[in-house]
Amino acid sequence: MTPWEIKGHEFINCNCSFGCPCQFNALPTHGHCQAIGVVVIERGFHGDVRLDGLTIGLAARWPGPIHEGKGHIQPVVDERADARQRDALLRIMSGLDTDPGATFFAVFAATYEKVYDPLFVPITAEIDVDARRGRVKAGEVFSMVGTPILNPVTGAEHRARIDLPNGFEYEIAEIGSGTSQSHGHVALSLNETYGQFAQLHMNNHGLISQRKAA
Repeated sequence: MTPWEIKGHEFINCNCSFGCPCQFNALPTHGHCQAIGVVVIERGFHGDVRLDGLTIGLAARWPGPIHEGKGHIQPVVDERADARQRDALLRIMSGLDTDPGATFFAVFAATYEKVYDPLFVPITAEIDVDARRGRVKAGEVFSMVGTPILNPVTGAEHRARIDLPNGFEYEIAEIGSGTSQSHGHVALSLNETYGQFAQLHMNNHGLISQRKAA
């Protein structure tokens, strides 16, 4: 197993209501799952290959709950990555070189029925986790906009967080609203649904905790 580690942040938009039942071991809001997302790697490596400053993304759908499988995914990788970096990133995204079930990459990989050939495109991602805001464009594959949830009476920004001390993706996620569109093999249209903003720090054994578990 080649050791790896990444530290960065993510913006994920799925088709569920604010709160995302998956985070609570419940069934999806509409009975099926759709998601578009990016991970911006601030610092990272896979073996002797540096991954600093690169971004990866995906558009994925499952006909039912994720754990029932039959998912389709379109992986997307920053076009700035060279050949070795591309291979390293795709191995991480595929759950390879990772303890079984240790990261969300590995968990999701076990549920895919179809993995489309990766697309290497320019990715721009402006994400502010604490402000629950994001704007992403991955070539012509997908685009995303994230905003805070607004109080329906006062219009004020509403802050909510999900705390998962033993999670396989993040420890704390800020929850907002996401609107995204994807094209191609996994064409999705999400409008003001669950938006997840989180700091990530993980390696091939799982999350690297920044605090003591609750």
